[in-house]
Amino acid sequence: MRSNHEIDYKILGEELQAVEIELDPNETVVAEAGNFMMMEDGIRMDTIFGDGSKEQGGFMDKLFSAGKRLIVGESLFMTAFTNSGNLKKRITFASPYPGKIIPMDLSKLDGKIICQKDAFLCAAKGVSIGIEFQKKLGTGLFGGEGFIMEKLEGDGMAFVHSGGMIIEKQLMPGELIKVDTGCIVAFTHEVDYDIQFIGGIKNTIFGGEGLFFATLKGPGKVWIQSLPVSRLAGRLMAYSKGGKEEGSVLGGLGRIFDGDNH
Repeated sequence: MRSNHEIDYKILGEELQAVEIELDPNETVVAEAGNFMMMEDGIRMDTIFGDGSKEQGGFMDKLFSAGKRLIVGESLFMTAFTNSGNLKKRITFASPYPGKIIPMDLSKLDGKIICQKDAFLCAAKGVSIGIEFQKKLGTGLFGGEGFIMEKLEGDGMAFVHSGGMIIEKQLMPGELIKVDTGCIVAFTHEVDYDIQFIGGIKNTIFGGEGLFFATLKGPGKVWIQSLPVSRLAGRLMAYSKGGKEEGSVLGGLGRIFDGDNH
């Protein structure tokens, strides 16, 4: 028997997706602030301390749970949405940027997945949202956005979102892939994760993809995104600072020769 609430859902849209969740009476879904889109009348909103998975525990349990979330840059509080009526009710959460929403049934994923710290969208009440420290020192020193990741534990439904398209790979035992750290959305807990340095002076100066990449070694399942939000933000910032004209061949270089280098 599941310990998490069993929720039904439907993914809406293609590139800018949302997830519509159907709640039976007294069922609850939890989410970060800012992911809510709309809901039907009869759903009650409550602010909860931590992730709601240990509400029967003592204050110190709740404080520890909330504190772990603070380390990964999330709020101490989450919002719980509960169907307080006698009929089924629907609530919708939207992805914050173009990409795909990935439904994950933790009961079919050995009860635990590791994901990027900003990938979590919402989950059935009872799913624990915590942090996952990597064990290797190299990862700690050089992991960047990949060092401290979130872990989702339980036997209910959880939803994470990606940027761009999503590639799902099932790694065989010993199979290894190398991935840009920002492109990792999630992986099952049995996957061996590490960070490696990209050697060679040419790569260091001209590589453009950063000095480090992640290695993911099977067995297990991984989800890779084609457009991390950090990469999208970086490109948009470069365009806004440089003032690139669309269709320009020389771009900033042309403006330097024109004397306009502001």
